[in-house]
Amino acid sequence: MPLHTSCWYWYCKSNWWVADVDWLLQRFAQADDSRSAFVHAGCHSSYGDVSRNIANFQTRLTQGGVQPGQTVVVLADYAPDVFSMILALAALRCIVVPMTRSSVIEEGEALSICGCAHAIHFAPDGLTWSLQPHVVAAASAMLDSFRITGRAGLVLFSSGSSGKPKGMLHDFERVMDKFRVPRAPVVAIPFLMLDHFGGINTVLAITASLGTVVTTENRSVSVICEAIARFKVELLPTTPSFLTLLAATDLQQRYDLSSLKRISYGTETMPQATLDRIRNRFPGVELQQTYGLSEVGVLRSQSRPDGSLWVRIGGAGFETQVRDGLLWIRSDYRMVGYLNAPSGFDEEGWFNTQDRVEVDGDYFRILGRVTDLINVGGQKVYPAEVEDVILALPNIDDVVVVGEKHALLGQMVVAKVALHTAEPLDALRLRIRKACLAKLTAFKVPSKVELLDQEIYSVRFKKLRRAAP
Repeated sequence: MPLHTSCWYWYCKSNWWVADVDWLLQRFAQADDSRSAFVHAGCHSSYGDVSRNIANFQTRLTQGGVQPGQTVVVLADYAPDVFSMILALAALRCIVVPMTRSSVIEEGEALSICGCAHAIHFAPDGLTWSLQPHVVAAASAMLDSFRITGRAGLVLFSSGSSGKPKGMLHDFERVMDKFRVPRAPVVAIPFLMLDHFGGINTVLAITASLGTVVTTENRSVSVICEAIARFKVELLPTTPSFLTLLAATDLQQRYDLSSLKRISYGTETMPQATLDRIRNRFPGVELQQTYGLSEVGVLRSQSRPDGSLWVRIGGAGFETQVRDGLLWIRSDYRMVGYLNAPSGFDEEGWFNTQDRVEVDGDYFRILGRVTDLINVGGQKVYPAEVEDVILALPNIDDVVVVGEKHALLGQMVVAKVALHTAEPLDALRLRIRKACLAKLTAFKVPSKVELLDQEIYSVRFKKLRRAAP
């Protein structure tokens, strides 16, 4: 795909800095060898272990034929050696493509977009790995231009919820550079996956401040709670969907979760009902709404202390503005560009997030993604607004609201509900309708109410909102 000239101009203009990977490697090497960098499968790895592994992997990769500028896919999940391998590749100035066995895009489709020279596959336990030549040709003027810079790259893929997955090229050194100034170290679980920008951002934030990354075998509510209790986890970065599931259980009573100091949530709209439930169950824990996109990075955020969903976002390197109710962001940490789609940036480097927002002074309230809107006879319905009303009702564990085709209206609102205990469907429909009519305009009230009979979460623990056929 031809390189978008204005995209590359603004990337170069805003990325005049001199960044590298060495500062992070030196920080690890100088850390106290007794400081835990990872707790994986119950075993501790120190920063000394990580530092030695990075150096060892660099040698082995070079011996295996890996050269600067080559694109290398890493198939794995969180583990100390996986993190060390990714940083070793970055130190060699390769272009890294992290993928997991549950990635949002098939490996073959991903590599047809970004190409590949080598593949590194880790065993599920994250302890053993293999390096193999895996040549997949993919013409990309953007990748060719980026290789000339001699910098480490990072390729991530969107979920494709609104179309074909997009490949995003980041300057990996600039992504890391955001964390040069260390913060207080914390013990945290990297909930978001390794092939997600939020996952990469989380693990870099933890390790750059010499905190401890606690991995889990999966992301089920019980496994996460057990890890928090066992390893005294202080920070849980997660999604509203996970917190909705947590709020529907009594696990906070069955496990000692008193070590938690902060729960951060993002990637999708948070229902006020879920936020209220979590606040009640964790009264001493700071609840922080975060905001970011793979295209522009993760912004600094501060939730308004009134328990609402209003949040202040920005920080060094980020600018925000609202155009016609939509949030636009300009970022020093933006991607270089899409590998298989036109630039998402305007001529001045602003990115349309497609998130509709309300503004109150310097606070925003995220209403939802424009692509999730349900069109009922020309009237717009945000699913999260309807879900919030239903989720506040008794006996409702979870709900997802979607649009379904309608011959006259275009779409109608459909609510799919998970109950705590069995309830007659007619009675459920009646009380949902009454509750919605009391708080919403009539066109937003669900025309259909169904019991959930399928999984409503993606592998990234976000609600699946694709319209029903």
